[in-house]
Amino acid sequence: MKILHVLTTLDVGGAEMHVLKQVRGQVERGHQVRVRYLKGQGTLRADFLEAGAERVERATAGPLFPFRLREDLSWCDLVHSHLLKADAFTALAALLFGARRKLVSGKHNDEQVLRRPLVSWVHGWLGRIPARTVVLSDHVGRFIETYGRVPAAAQSRVYYGLDPAPFERAAEETDRDATRAALGLSSEDVVFVCVARFAAQKAHEVLLQALAIARAKEPALRLLLVGDDPFGDGRERAEAEAQRLGLLGSNGPGAAVFTGIRRDVPALMAASDVFCMASRWEGLGLVFLEAMAASTPVLSTNVSAIPEVVVDGETGRLVPPDEPELLADAMLELARDEALRARLGAAGHRRVLTRFGLDRMVDETIEVYGEVISASKR
Repeated sequence: MKILHVLTTLDVGGAEMHVLKQVRGQVERGHQVRVRYLKGQGTLRADFLEAGAERVERATAGPLFPFRLREDLSWCDLVHSHLLKADAFTALAALLFGARRKLVSGKHNDEQVLRRPLVSWVHGWLGRIPARTVVLSDHVGRFIETYGRVPAAAQSRVYYGLDPAPFERAAEETDRDATRAALGLSSEDVVFVCVARFAAQKAHEVLLQALAIARAKEPALRLLLVGDDPFGDGRERAEAEAQRLGLLGSNGPGAAVFTGIRRDVPALMAASDVFCMASRWEGLGLVFLEAMAASTPVLSTNVSAIPEVVVDGETGRLVPPDEPELLADAMLELARDEALRARLGAAGHRRVLTRFGLDRMVDETIEVYGEVISASKR
C-alpha cells in the first residue's frame, strides 16, 4: 500500500508523535509512506525519515496547495490528513483531483474552534469529503459529530497506541538522583512533571497556581515543565506567572523548572514522582500513556477523553478544570502518600499494556485503510 500523510506541522506535539509511530509501524509492515506538512519548523523531519518515510517535504498552504500535492495524490493508494488546517486543504485538493474516495481524515483533539457556528458549518461541508474520519477517542467522535457535523456512521475510533519499552527501560535504568541533580532537584523533593506545549488548552497557569498553594504546606514539592511554544508566547507567559508566584529561583532552579523541549522524556518521567497536567480539554493525551508506561501516576482533569485513559482512583487522580485549589489538594494527597503513588503507577502500567498497545493501533488503522480502498474499488 502507498500511503500519504499530510499534517499541519511537523513539530513536536501529540498528534505529530502519533503519526510518527504510525509511519514507523506502516513501513515495518511493508507499506510505502510519504509525508507532507504545511507549516512550522519541521523539527521532526529527520525522525520521519529515520522511521522509513521515503519522502518528507513541506507543501505550504495557499491557493497553489492542491497543485503541490497533485503528484503525491496520484502516487498514493490512501491519503490520511491530520489536524484541521491539513484536513481542510487536503480535502479541497482531493476534491479537485478526484481523490476523495481514498481520503481519510484524522481527528486528534476536540478542537474548540469547531464550537463557532461558522467554523462548524464550513467543517460540516469539508468534513464530508473524506471517505472515512478516524477519531482517537469516543469523546472526540461525539464532539466531531456534534460540532464538526460529521456523522458517527462515517467515523472509526482507533485509540492511540504506545510502545511501552522505552519507558519501562527508563523506569529500570534511570539514575533518579543523577537525573534530578542535573536539573537542580534533590532526592528528597517530590517531583511533579508536566510534558506539554505551552498552549491555553494545557492551562499551565492553573498548574503553577496549584503548585504555589500546595508548597505553602509541603515545601518539598517541585515541578518540571517540559516543552515550548513554537508558535506563540505561551512559555514566556507561564514563566511570568511563575515569577509572580515566587516559583523561580534567583540564583538557580526554583520550585518550577522550565526545561524546554527534551528528547529524554522517558528518563524525566522515571525521575519524577507524579505526572500532572491541568488540561481544559484533550482529545486523548498521548503523554498520559507515556507516564503510565513509566509506572508514573497521573494527576489531571476530568475533561474530554481523559477519563477514557486515566481512571480516577485507579491509575491516577482527576479533578475539575480551572480549580487550582482542588488541584493543589490532589498534589498534596499524592505527595504525602508514597504507597498510593506506587499503587496508581502500577495500575496505570497494566492499563497501557492491556488497552493501548502500539501494534493494535497500527493494525486497526491499516484495517480502516483497507476498508476505504476496497470501497473505492466497488
